Amino acid sequence: MNKKAFGKVAVLLGGNSNEREISINSGQSVLKALKRNGIDATGIDPKTENLVNVKLFDRIFICLHGKDGEDGKIQKYLDHLKIPYTGNGAAASSLCMNKYLAKKQWLKDNVPTPLFMLANSSDDYTILKKYLGGEFILKPASSGSSLGVSIVKNNNDFMKAFDSASEIDSTIIAETYISGNEYAIPILNNAPLPIIEIKPKTNFYNFDAKYNRQDTEFICPANLSKEFVEKINVKSLDAFFSLGCNGYGRVDFMVDDKKNLFFIEVNTIPGFTDHSLMPMSAKAIGKNFDDLVLDILGETFD
Repeated sequence: MNKKAFGKVAVLLGGNSNEREISINSGQSVLKALKRNGIDATGIDPKTENLVNVKLFDRIFICLHGKDGEDGKIQKYLDHLKIPYTGNGAAASSLCMNKYLAKKQWLKDNVPTPLFMLANSSDDYTILKKYLGGEFILKPASSGSSLGVSIVKNNNDFMKAFDSASEIDSTIIAETYISGNEYAIPILNNAPLPIIEIKPKTNFYNFDAKYNRQDTEFICPANLSKEFVEKINVKSLDAFFSLGCNGYGRVDFMVDDKKNLFFIEVNTIPGFTDHSLMPMSAKAIGKNFDDLVLDILGETFD
């Protein structure tokens, strides 16, 4: 593709969410890649600059993580302005951001996901334990990067976890704890990339393991049989399309010791930091970071 055809590109980064610093890192990486390839690209931080400036650009590369970036708000605004942008549309972004609504949709479409319930108050431990088991996960419905996510084993854990999740969102989900291995499968141009197995040294793949620690182990491609990979590819696309997603994203899932799949969430704007999974997976098939960024930007012509 003639790179001049992209015109002026704005990279949206930073923003107002609790994932601001990660978004800045992702956006700066994307901005550098575009400039290395001769694209007329400029970074815009909605927290410090007037968002109306996007009208000066031909297309937008969204690197805003979390609130106002992945929840459909910026997508709806850009749709109104009729400016093409990377990633999923407003409806899919909004649905994926709210994990409770996403999981309800998966239930309708027979996509396997851990049993879940809403946690409505700090007094709900007994009822949640009854239905979800003695060990379960508590997390805010609309947040990313594992912020506010806790493993609950007793009432004391639950009280602390509920307070932590409540600081982030008023809607809190409890879901059955799945003992097994953690995986991610990036999607590019509606096709699965190699699966990554994630082996954190923490008790799960939390914020610290994602962004701060250097001892989290990643195996890509994951050491899985060809037949199982084919099954995962199909099921992951089912999970992706069930939520109205299109183009690119990342599907996170777990596999228990009986090889049962449990889908956890779809991330509609995966990270582009040096710890990020999508570039790692693309690299496994010989696609470097710059080519990945250009591929995603190229989807804005569809």
